[in-house]
Amino acid sequence: MELHRGRLIDHIHLVVKDVDASYRFYAAIFDVIGVPVGRHVPGDFFECDELFVSSPTSKAAQGKLTGRVHLAFVGQDRDQVDRFHVAAIAAGGTDNGAPGVRPYHPNYYGAFVLDPDGNNIEVVYHGPAKASAKSVVLTF
Repeated sequence: MELHRGRLIDHIHLVVKDVDASYRFYAAIFDVIGVPVGRHVPGDFFECDELFVSSPTSKAAQGKLTGRVHLAFVGQDRDQVDRFHVAAIAAGGTDNGAPGVRPYHPNYYGAFVLDPDGNNIEVVYHGPAKASAKSVVLTF
């Protein structure tokens, strides 16, 4: 089985009940993984790279909250996964799986936290990459 890593998603739009609570949560975890938050209009929306988060009343939304989703962000090492878990809980998240090795494939190290809307947010480290940053192929 081959697992390809590279760009697949153009963007993800989450519609949340409290944009400001979500902003505090995501800003804290993005600070840990080294990704800057982009535009932020309090009470309406914020964006970070391919992730766009808005209120139901935002022009970009269709008036309905999104259902529960699982988002997994790339971690650079196990320490970063550990720090994500601590920061996410401190920023209002709920533990959904402490940092640790998972059985999904060799070297899979991840942690899970539920965001303020119940979305399952993960940071995962797959071990040292052997290919370019644009595409990593793991064979197992």
